Amino acid sequence: MPETTRETGTDQRSLPDTPWVLIVWNDPVNLMSYVSYVFQSYFGYSEAKAEQLMMQVHSEGKSAVTAGSKEKMEVDAVAMHGFGLWATVQKDNRG
Repeated sequence: MPETTRETGTDQRSLPDTPWVLIVWNDPVNLMSYVSYVFQSYFGYSEAKAEQLMMQVHSEGKSAVTAGSKEKMEVDAVAMHGFGLWATVQKDNRG
């Protein structure tokens, strides 16, 4: 059965452009400086942007660090796992 949204009842499969997000989760293992380094080296973020995302991970427990197609987010999640970070992929329901 297709997944539908509560607000509109729209079949999500009919919205192929619905972006996906990569969520990086806080963990008790990695240093904040390392997480920032990963964001800079893998995503090419500036130091300021990487620090902002890292602080969101640290203070809120998670951050949506990038968005795109489901396939690209899955590739990015595998890359984050390779760096030792906890990451998941989900549909972007931020609006």
